[in-house]
Amino acid sequence: MNDWHSWAAIVVFVGAYALIISEKIHRVAVALGGAGLMLAIGATDDISAFYSEDSGIDWNVIFLLMGMMMIVSVLKKTGMFEYLAIWAVKRARAKPFRVMAMLVVITALASALLDNVTTVLLIAPVTLLVCESMALPAAPFLIAEVMASNIGGTATLVGDPPNIIIASRAGLTFNDFVVHLAPLAAVLVVVLLALCRVMFRKSFVYDDDRAAEIMALEEREAIRDPRLLVQGLIVLALVVAGFVLHPVLHYAPSIVALLGAGLLVAATAVETEDVLAEVEWPTLAFFAGLFIMIGGLIDTGVVSQISQHLAELIGGNEIGGSLTLLGGSAVLSGIVDNIPYVATMAPITADLVHDMGGTSHHVLWWALALGADLGGNATAIGASANVVVLGIAERNRQPISFWQFTKYGLVVTAATVAISLAYVWLRYFALS
Repeated sequence: MNDWHSWAAIVVFVGAYALIISEKIHRVAVALGGAGLMLAIGATDDISAFYSEDSGIDWNVIFLLMGMMMIVSVLKKTGMFEYLAIWAVKRARAKPFRVMAMLVVITALASALLDNVTTVLLIAPVTLLVCESMALPAAPFLIAEVMASNIGGTATLVGDPPNIIIASRAGLTFNDFVVHLAPLAAVLVVVLLALCRVMFRKSFVYDDDRAAEIMALEEREAIRDPRLLVQGLIVLALVVAGFVLHPVLHYAPSIVALLGAGLLVAATAVETEDVLAEVEWPTLAFFAGLFIMIGGLIDTGVVSQISQHLAELIGGNEIGGSLTLLGGSAVLSGIVDNIPYVATMAPITADLVHDMGGTSHHVLWWALALGADLGGNATAIGASANVVVLGIAERNRQPISFWQFTKYGLVVTAATVAISLAYVWLRYFALS
């Protein structure tokens, strides 16, 4: 890493990260400015930034988000989210922590079947309406849900994009992820709920009068367009089926989402301009800039150098290597998005597995998945779902600052990663 491009790329990335943390300049402006500097100094180029699968803009993520945002925009017009909000609050007897627990569990389960970004796009509008009806701050609920989505996404092959990369490289199946990671994910959701009960305790204010008003509401009256709701739910069901059947159909999630969005707009009476107006364009621009900045670190060899040093540290020690890989991945995934990190680390992990003669139970792969997925909770930009939720909150005038998210994220990440380290040691070494 003696090339000046490498050091220049590090300076640009660290500077941009510092500005995002300081929040003195809007994060979208910082990301796009940082991307422009990466291109200007030659850390990456237009081919790598816009066309490369390994180090450029991940168009699959961008168009997955765009397609699902369009579908959510149509569903908003039906009154479905108001219906779900009233239903959830009534089932929880308008008790704030019960409502949070219900939303967290639903989010975690949905993230295991869909992906975490799609899940938060669907659950965030419900949450905002729930909090408005109960006169509660939305930030604690949104933060808890996005963390639940990252934890729940750990459980299955389709739950988090890094898992798909790992499964492809290691030859793992959907059932492999369920058997090895789903039990741990279930435990971590319970741990998350316990932490939320403590971290957000000041937000759980119960109002008798408001609770009585909500309990008196009839959720069915919230549905404004039953025909459009049926059409939207049919398309959403087809899209979800497309996600789940990815190993069979081999359609990328982005293609499935765009096909669903196009079908919904074409087959209904909604105005295309109205649907596109609801797309979170600043969030998509932020992702594009962030991907280009990370691409600069990848193209100049910074990420591969870090990964190789980690591999050298691991050596041939399977126990120490697994625990180091898990902890190291958690730290790095809190700083850079976990998708490019896993894409870079996967071939190195494959070499480690080969050098160790094929480790038992694919333990190194599980360590990489846990570290990357759970580490995404550490900071506000550690995972795609985090960025999406911050964008939705800002658009609805309920902004969540970088530090507001991160101060809770670090606590949750520390707890879940510690439990995961114990799980890996016990299941694959102490008790095997």
